[in-house]
Amino acid sequence: MIHAATDGDVAVVTLDRPQRRNALTREGLAELGDAVDDASAPVLYLHGAGEAFCAGADLDVVDGLKTREAAEFAAAGQDVARALATYDGATVAGIDGAARGGGVELALACDVRVCTPDATLAESGVSLGLFGAWGGTARLPDVVGRGVAADLALSGRALDAEEARAVGLVSRVVEDPRTVAKEIAANDHDAVRAVAELLRNPADPTSQEERERQTFADLVGTRSDEDG
Repeated sequence: MIHAATDGDVAVVTLDRPQRRNALTREGLAELGDAVDDASAPVLYLHGAGEAFCAGADLDVVDGLKTREAAEFAAAGQDVARALATYDGATVAGIDGAARGGGVELALACDVRVCTPDATLAESGVSLGLFGAWGGTARLPDVVGRGVAADLALSGRALDAEEARAVGLVSRVVEDPRTVAKEIAANDHDAVRAVAELLRNPADPTSQEERERQTFADLVGTRSDEDG
C-alpha cells in the first residue's frame, strides 16, 4: 500500500493503492507512518500512484467503526500528519489528480504543496457528515486564512489547480511536482533543515529574530568549520 524509495537526496513515499484512489486504511496509515519515520533524506516527497493523490480515509473502513475505534482511527491519521509536520528536513506534497479529505490534510502537513494542472482539492467531509479530523481544522486556516478555510470546509467544494494556487493551498502548478523536491534538495542540506524547522514553529517576532540569528550563526559556523 505504501512504497518508499530514494531518488538522490529525495526520499520518495508513494501512496500505492490506485484502485481505491490511494484511500488509506488503518494498515495503510501505519505503513505510511513507518515510511516517514524511516526516511532520512533532506527532502521527503509524498505523492500518489495512478490518477489520484489520495482520497483520504477509506470510507469502507470508516463506516464500520464504533465510536472508540473512530477516535483511534482519527488519532492514527493525526499521528502520520504530525510525523510529516515534524520531519527532519523539508517535505513536499506532489498532488496529481484528486486530493480529498484526509489526502488534503496530509498535504497540509507538508512544508510545500505543488500540483499538476489536472489536480483538484477538496475538504469534502462535510458532504458525508464528517470533517477533517487529521489536523485539517488546525492547519487549513494557517495555510489559507480563516475565511477561505471556512468556505472550503463548510461547502466541501473542489478547487481546480489554478484556484488552489490563487488561495495559497498550493504554491505552484507544474507538470512534474517531483522537480520541486529535487530543486529544494539541491540546496545546502543543513540550511534546508534549519529553514524548514524555523518556518514551522514561528515565535513572536522578537523571539523569532533571535532564533533566526542563532540558527544563521550555527550554519555559518558549520561552514567555517568545514572550510578550516
